[in-house]
Order: sequence, then structure tokens, then C-alpha cells
Amino acid sequence: MSAKHPIIAVTGSSGAGTTTVKRAFEHIFFREKLKPLVIEGDSYHRFDRAAMKVQMAKEADEGNNFFSHFGDTANEFGKLEDTFKSYAKDGKCERRYYLHSDGEAAEHNARLGTTLTPGQFTPWEAIKEETDLLFYEGLHGLVKTDGNDVAQHVDLGVGVVPIVNLEWIQKIFRDNSERGYDAEVIVDTILRRMPDYVNHITPQFSRTDVNFQRVATVDTSNPFIARDIPTPDESFIVIRFRNPKKFGVDFPHLLNMISDSFMSRRNTIVVPGGKMGFAMELILGPKIEQMLELQPVKANPSILASCSAKRRPVLYRPFFSFLEPLTTYQGDRGVAFLSIIFAAALVCRLNTYSFVI
Repeated sequence: MSAKHPIIAVTGSSGAGTTTVKRAFEHIFFREKLKPLVIEGDSYHRFDRAAMKVQMAKEADEGNNFFSHFGDTANEFGKLEDTFKSYAKDGKCERRYYLHSDGEAAEHNARLGTTLTPGQFTPWEAIKEETDLLFYEGLHGLVKTDGNDVAQHVDLGVGVVPIVNLEWIQKIFRDNSERGYDAEVIVDTILRRMPDYVNHITPQFSRTDVNFQRVATVDTSNPFIARDIPTPDESFIVIRFRNPKKFGVDFPHLLNMISDSFMSRRNTIVVPGGKMGFAMELILGPKIEQMLELQPVKANPSILASCSAKRRPVLYRPFFSFLEPLTTYQGDRGVAFLSIIFAAALVCRLNTYSFVI
């Protein structure tokens, strides 16, 4: 972890809705005029698209039918940890991109002078420009194995995880509509990933600071025959904080700001599905401000210089000591502010004496 170079990790499996969280963060970064270094989890896969197919066939021939992008052998967890560690130290690291589409390939080929195609990686590049924080979005932002501990370097961990049947529905529809996969291939992929999902994906959600879990209010009991994806209006978002006090969450404020929200447990608030983005900005915005100290509270020693401890009445020394951390005003405005508070305290004291008399 690093107070000077913080790292935010948004973790969720494919189709889990991490894009919605990413958009919420983009709004926060724009509003607060922050420059993030964006790291994509796909860029830490060990194999490109063609090599992955070859490796999967090789693993299957050797009797391993559970080789997947979710597992440690298909990813560079060591490189990911080194990236986080390096950025936390001095704000510098290396980055590459996984090219998902023709558009992305064309963009980076023009920039790098290469002839890469979708499914390949760009070369690793040293990041030299100054940034305010590192933003990771992908599968393994808080992963922890016997050899690597990526989670230890994360300052703010956010989990995005729909209930598993809803996650499968989203994956089935995405893979069918965008990639043309038939149902049998998609189900095979889900089954192949299951051991790695259990061992590497789900444990991360116990390490996050806050989880956003989408729960459908329609029947998803058999995801393999679902005809459509439940809409936001057909779902709730269960938001669970690992440590509400440490996070600094203000539940009454959230309940007041988000209509139809309610508390289900002492550390959990439930909001309508359509309010997911709004809730994220309300919750994550103040946390990022706190992390980066965008609005630091600093005492101005000049304000109380004329009111040194020796010159203050003994009765009011605790009172002035309490006010010192709050003196953020400058010059005469600060003096006037303190004078008003002191006068009010004095009146209260005199009224108390009059009552006693």
C-alpha cells in the first residue's frame, strides 16, 4: 500500500459488470481532475489468443481439462505484483495492452508502428508520465497464491460479482451474441473454469473493501434456458463493506440520498439495480478524496498565535485545544470565526452560572 501512490483494484469475472464500476470511477476522476494510470487485467495473461488455444489443447492431452484464464498457470501473477509494488514505491511501472478488437489493434499499431492483430499483446512500455493513482480493472486485482500476494499492495479493493446464476446468464448471452459461440461450447467453458473460479476468483471478494453484488428479482434458477438478461429494474444491488468504520461509510446519508434503499445487515445496504452507478459514485468518491487527501485539514498557526496557551484562561485551554485542528480559515476570517464560537461558549457559561444562582 502507498499513501503517495495509491492503487485501486476493481475485481470481477468476465461479464460481472466491472465496466459499470469503471465508468463510475471515470466520472470521479473527471470531477476531481485526477489523472489515473489504467491497467487492464487481460494484459497479464500468460498467453495471447492463439497461444492459449495451443496450450489448452496441450493441457487437455495431458489430462488437465480445467486449464483456464482464471488460474495461476495462465496468468503472470508475479508480473502483476511487481507492477503494483513498483507503482506504490515511486509511481512508475511497465504496462502493455491486450488487443481485443480491430479498432484497438489499429490504434496501437499507429502509435507503435507495429502490425499486431486482435488477440495479441503490445510490447511492455515504461510509464514515465506523472499520474495520481493506478487503476486496475480485471480478474485478479486482489489475488493471493503461495508465491504471490497482489492484494497486499492495494489501497482500495472493489469487488463486482452478481449471483452466480446471473453471472452465467450474462456470459451465455455475451459469448453467443458477440462471439457466436453455441450453448455447448459456453457450458464447457463454464465447467472448465469452475475449479479456478473457486480457488482464485471467489476468495478475492473476502479481501475487498466493498462488494457490489447484483441480485435478480426474477427467476434465474436455470441460467441455461434463460431467454434474456434481467434488466437493472429487475434486480437489486447488495453493497457489503468489510469494515464500515474504517471505510468511513455514512449509512444514514446513503439511505437519504438513494431512494428505496434499505439496510439488510449492519455492514450491508441494498439499493435498486438502476441506482448502481449513482451509489458507486456516492460511496467511492469520498473514499478516493480521503485516500488522496484532496481536501486536507491543516491548522493555521498564525490564527491562534496571539492566543498562546500562557495567555488563555485556564478554564478555556481545553476549548482552544479542541478548536486548533479545525482552524482552516485564513487571517481575519479565522479570527472572526473563533471569536464567534468563543463568545457563544462564554454566553452558555454565563447562563449556566445564572441558572445556578
